[in-house]
Amino acid sequence: MKKTLTAIALAMAAATPAMAELVVPNLSYRTGPYAPGGIPYADGFNDYFTLLNERDGGIGGEKVANPECETAYNTEKGVECYEATKGSGALVYNPLSTGITYQLIPKVTADGIPLYTPGYGRTSAANGKVFSNVFNYPANYWDGASVAITHLLSENGGDLSGKKIALVYHNSAYGKEPIRTLQELSKKHGFELVEIPVDHPGQEQKSQWLQIRRDKPDYVLMWGWGVMNAVAIQEAANIRYPMENFIGVWWSGSENDVLPVGDGANGYKSLAMHGTGMDYPVYADLKQYVYDAGKASGAGDQVGSVLYSRGMYAALVISEAIRKAQELAGTSAVNAAQVRDGFEALEITQDRMTELGLPNFGQAFASSCEDHGGPGNAMIQQWDAAAKKWNLITDFIAPDDEVLTPLVMEDSAAYAAENNIAERCN
Repeated sequence: MKKTLTAIALAMAAATPAMAELVVPNLSYRTGPYAPGGIPYADGFNDYFTLLNERDGGIGGEKVANPECETAYNTEKGVECYEATKGSGALVYNPLSTGITYQLIPKVTADGIPLYTPGYGRTSAANGKVFSNVFNYPANYWDGASVAITHLLSENGGDLSGKKIALVYHNSAYGKEPIRTLQELSKKHGFELVEIPVDHPGQEQKSQWLQIRRDKPDYVLMWGWGVMNAVAIQEAANIRYPMENFIGVWWSGSENDVLPVGDGANGYKSLAMHGTGMDYPVYADLKQYVYDAGKASGAGDQVGSVLYSRGMYAALVISEAIRKAQELAGTSAVNAAQVRDGFEALEITQDRMTELGLPNFGQAFASSCEDHGGPGNAMIQQWDAAAKKWNLITDFIAPDDEVLTPLVMEDSAAYAAENNIAERCN
């Protein structure tokens, strides 16, 4: 273990420019069955910070370093990467893994480092009264589950009573996150919920889709990741399941999930936290300062894709939190504790998104001591196989906070009791 940490630390030191004051480690995964998701996200994350460095001289005059540490989506490796990099002056972590997030929550809290987990991680971390160092705005898993059901309600005249909805989920902390919410929503709306787990990494799903063919659910929701997504969509096509009735979470809605299935994926839907594609002004700057300059991350072949966009969005939010921290602290060379305060005081308006070159890309939100979760809205996108593109088919849909807020309070209160945490913000 010590040898591993030393090797990682040496690699991080070599990857971190000496002049950099702002260190934002990239706990990435470019290998293994989850690489199709990890690579574009890491590229978008890196490229946005490269843009800030090359165009603006960094953030507030301070260059940003993004030393990468390969986790392979493995929780133990993720924790090793955290331990190896936190001493480098790390300001914030964004591990893109619910398993790693669960293990890092107590660590970052003890170490005073913020953890940013947009659209993943522990949902009840939205309660800032209990989770002082974790932020998951603009939306979380339970928001996503609720938005999917709200969409199905709109498709059925507001009535899902007697309908059967199957949840195909990655059999991990990640995949299990929406179950409690869907159970509560099934009670409220009178639909039957069928839970169908898929074991890691998800390459074998014959039995699950035979069950779906037999049970004939009216709708299928999916909480998948990596190779599991494309396999599930292919199996759905094989049994001729109607794709317009198959909806994935935003981690099951990338080009890498549908392209391998060809025409069979046409009509498949997923949740979307933000817009995609390159029809945004920021891409002109990325082209000039990053791509044409030969500074693109990775192979440079993921630009404009869904998960590239999400990595870029995460970097944007982090950079804005750092900017807010600099403003509050009155210094450009901020530390992790000050960046935590920046996250808690952050507000991103539509006007600011326009200034940043991403008009109407994501929802506006404002954080506070109590609220680390944001509004939780999401859109529905649908795959057009002929055009090979995602089309947004709804505006932002609000989650059912009447159901979700009590669940968040209940889960966070249980965590506080287990860990002897006193509530803040009083």
